Amino acid sequence: MHKGTASLARQRQNLSPQQLIGALVERGELTDPGSPRGRLLNVAARQFEQKGFARTTVRDIASEVGILSGSIFHHFASKEQILCAVMREVTIFASARMYSAVQGAESPRDKLRACIQSELEAIHGQAVPGFSILVLEWRSLSKESRKEVLRLRDEYEHIWLGAIRAARCRGGDAALVRRLLVGALSHTYSWFKPRGKGLSIADLADRILLIFAP
Repeated sequence: MHKGTASLARQRQNLSPQQLIGALVERGELTDPGSPRGRLLNVAARQFEQKGFARTTVRDIASEVGILSGSIFHHFASKEQILCAVMREVTIFASARMYSAVQGAESPRDKLRACIQSELEAIHGQAVPGFSILVLEWRSLSKESRKEVLRLRDEYEHIWLGAIRAARCRGGDAALVRRLLVGALSHTYSWFKPRGKGLSIADLADRILLIFAP
């Protein structure tokens, strides 16, 4: 678990996404979204998600932030470095948010459901903006950047595997169950649209839980 994430979750299990971001900024784990660097990362995350990494230019990012394109290089050496920073921060926040949700759940089955709902909310842009970039733009990272993001991603997956084992999911092999869950959850991005009426993310989480931990 990333430094401080476990203690943060134990102390503040009911934080809103904004409060959790503030707490992680205070601990030095995330960039302040109100700082010049933070605004740049937020704009880049949104543009990478909407247009794709290849079609987003440094000039596009700078224009929306309201700075000259050359000013970006005071913060980052390249567009790829911006992508790595976005992925890094998204992963840290997603891990802290999911860990907090898991710690707030009582039974092993409830903890697995917390993981499912947290990831669904992230995939569908609720509370964890830019999460889809982790999948869609993975190949755009350099080898060194992949190592850095993978290290953080392993911590996120560790939470999942612990919840799957504790819930005694069908199949027995926690790693296999997680791979199946990755496919099932990530594919909802193409067909599921959360609305005010009809199936909600919470409802969908309940139904997925019934499949993997009846």
